[in-house]
Amino acid sequence: MTKVLLLVALLVGAWLLLRPKPKPQRIQRPEESEARAVLGVGPRANADDIRAAHRRLVSALHPDKGGSAELTRRINAARDVLLKP
Repeated sequence: MTKVLLLVALLVGAWLLLRPKPKPQRIQRPEESEARAVLGVGPRANADDIRAAHRRLVSALHPDKGGSAELTRRINAARDVLLKP
């Protein structure tokens, strides 16, 4: 009986070590129109308008204030797309 348990424990341990690990998801950069929709700015918004909208959304949806980390990532990605050099 102990040999069977030892064999099962060995097989489970080997499976845990050798199983395929999930790849971390990369955040896809949104298109410009989607980024504008996320930040709530129009096509004529300048850099100051984009920064103000970003600040407003992040202050309201930051994880420290009960928001979501995923939303904060999407807002930051939208800002990066619209303020690209």
